Amino acid sequence: MISPWDRWYTTSCCLCCHVRTGTIILGIWYMLINAVVLLILLSALNDPVQYHYHLTSSELGTDFDVMDDANICIATAISLLMILICGMATYGAYKQHAAWIIPFFCYQIFDFALNTLVAISVVVYPNTIQDYLQQLPGTFPYKEDLMSTNNVCLVFAVLLFVGCILAFKAYLIACVWNCYRYVSGRGTTEVLVYVTTNDTTVLLPPYEEVVAIPPKEPPPQYVSA
Repeated sequence: MISPWDRWYTTSCCLCCHVRTGTIILGIWYMLINAVVLLILLSALNDPVQYHYHLTSSELGTDFDVMDDANICIATAISLLMILICGMATYGAYKQHAAWIIPFFCYQIFDFALNTLVAISVVVYPNTIQDYLQQLPGTFPYKEDLMSTNNVCLVFAVLLFVGCILAFKAYLIACVWNCYRYVSGRGTTEVLVYVTTNDTTVLLPPYEEVVAIPPKEPPPQYVSA
């Protein structure tokens, strides 16, 4: 009987790419995104006035600061960690080291779980969408139009959007998992072939014992006339 893991196992992704190629592209893409975020955060730390990450209370309607130095330092550390994890996945897929792919796969599972909790919270507490819209700045585009929309329509739109994101993330998780299985299975096969070859060489008896060589007949005796 075929297990569910083997039923969904494939070595191709995006209809044309190999799972190794897809994992390498995905790792590089995540590294680029986190590198851009890291540059923005470092620039904001160097010149907070220019990037204006401290929004005033009149812009938000509250006394809450969007970003302070401590939060930016934490975000910077997270971006550096993400770059490291994505780099490990890219290197592991390229050099076929399965253990290097595991941290990136765990991050994908964690991110998928967070998005699932967001979808569940929207279903359980639908009024949170209106509360979130009220906290947005007054200059936010289409704020009044969104607040005047029916709450059921907003919940359906948010769930549809989050559902599409979850489906896409699940597909990426499957691609990385198939890459991990491919790399680990390839390494196991190479080890088994190597061990089998050595065992065969060691366990085979010598060639003389396998093929029985008939003894040579003694030469005929010399008979004198």
